[in-house]
Amino acid sequence: MADDRDQVERTTVVETGGGGGGGGVLAVVLLIIVVLVLLYVFRDNLGFGSKTTNVNVPDKIDVNVNHS
Repeated sequence: MADDRDQVERTTVVETGGGGGGGGVLAVVLLIIVVLVLLYVFRDNLGFGSKTTNVNVPDKIDVNVNHS
């Protein structure tokens, strides 16, 4: 009597996960890296660099000490 039932087709879907979407994430990561490199290269022009002041230090200092 098992043959009296209707046969049902079953489909199994297997997702491998290696498909689409990976390229977009890679593009965003590369874009962030490029922006950070450009900010580092042009940090002085953008005002992010450290400003140093040149101080002239003499080579020799003459000190006169008078003993009494």
